[in-house]
Amino acid sequence: MGKYKGKVVWITGASSGIGEEIAKNFAAKGAKLVLSSRRKAELERVKSACNLPDEEILVLPLDLANHAEMDEKASKIIQHFGKIDVLVNSGGISQRSMVIDTDMEVYKRLVDIDYLGTVAVTKAVLPYFVKQKSGQIGVITSLMGKFSSPMRSGYCGAKHALHGFFDALRLEHDEDNIKVTLICPGYILTSISENSLTADGSKHNKLDEGQQKGMTAEVCAAKIVEALRKEKFEVTIGGFETFGILLKRFFPKFLHRYVLKATKKQVAEVSTK
Repeated sequence: MGKYKGKVVWITGASSGIGEEIAKNFAAKGAKLVLSSRRKAELERVKSACNLPDEEILVLPLDLANHAEMDEKASKIIQHFGKIDVLVNSGGISQRSMVIDTDMEVYKRLVDIDYLGTVAVTKAVLPYFVKQKSGQIGVITSLMGKFSSPMRSGYCGAKHALHGFFDALRLEHDEDNIKVTLICPGYILTSISENSLTADGSKHNKLDEGQQKGMTAEVCAAKIVEALRKEKFEVTIGGFETFGILLKRFFPKFLHRYVLKATKKQVAEVSTK
């Protein structure tokens, strides 16, 4: 089954969407899994779908906003499996609100979960990786970690921050044989837009038009696992929207005008509420 047979893979955000499909993909490759998110019942459902023996899959609920609990969670994995080989940071939450309307508490929650939560999980695992002189970290950021879009200011800020942090971590721990892959999905058919935070912290409860036409989470997960297998530094996954990265670099004003036009209807709907 290749590179990941018998490896212990810890996946956050494993209760749905991309995280769930990553879990299934690794299970098919013979990996041992640790499934984490806030929703224990959904994690148990994913566990059943992975079809692994009980001793090869551990359900470990956690809240990414509770940074202090991450060392304890990592310790439980070590007690159960004796090691951690791969960490896939897939958990997070998005946003759909204008800057002028958004409560500071919403920004704080986005940073606590998407940025600091991911950092906290990673720091909990890092000492074990350093000790064993090996380890792999996959970080699911977003195309919004490379360029921005209206109504996602806090989400974009947190995702941009992940790139800065993990590029630095990769440099610091090159001699420890720790591999880091930054993964930038575009439109993927998941519930992330429906669960996004609005200006007051309530749920958006609406599936974005782009996501409706997006790549399936199953296909996205397969591409993510393949990028990890190849130990890529960074990978973009999606359709035409991924060209935004090239436009940002070489034609930033054109990208600005294109994004304004593409999101005009969505911004108008929010502005008139």
